[in-house]
Amino acid sequence: MASEKNLNLKKSVVSEIESKLDKSKTLLLVEYRGMSVAELSGLRRDLKKSGSDLKVYKNRLANLALKNKGIELDEFMTGPNAYIFSGDIIEPIKIVSEIAKKNDNLSIKAGYIDGAFASKETINEYASIPSYEGLLTMFAGGLIEHVKNVSIALNLYAEKLEKGGNE
Repeated sequence: MASEKNLNLKKSVVSEIESKLDKSKTLLLVEYRGMSVAELSGLRRDLKKSGSDLKVYKNRLANLALKNKGIELDEFMTGPNAYIFSGDIIEPIKIVSEIAKKNDNLSIKAGYIDGAFASKETINEYASIPSYEGLLTMFAGGLIEHVKNVSIALNLYAEKLEKGGNE
């Protein structure tokens, strides 16, 4: 009977992973070998603030759930892995990348972003994208430049009309 109970427990874990995959736009596979419990808890807390979820599963069970969803990450399923699930695409990548810069024990292995495999290099490109607020600031700066140029042109035209130009 113990094996029946064990089998049901494993099935529920696989089903939990599949459910998280259905709700997520981003899955990151990270290796945390050598991180302390406090460091891992800090990472988990930072990710939770952005609406992301970090879970540690047995690679065999996670791989089974991934294959059930048509996701192939076999070659990355070695060592102690943590799985990060998020409805946001950029924010969890930025958080993990920032912490990985400070902590050599954390590294991004691969991911599955918006329905497609993402290599470590692709994830690093995503990490370099400015935040939403930063993008809005850049956009506003670009708009202000055009408004400034139009106002200068209108002012010069008004001055020309005042001096008696008929154009």
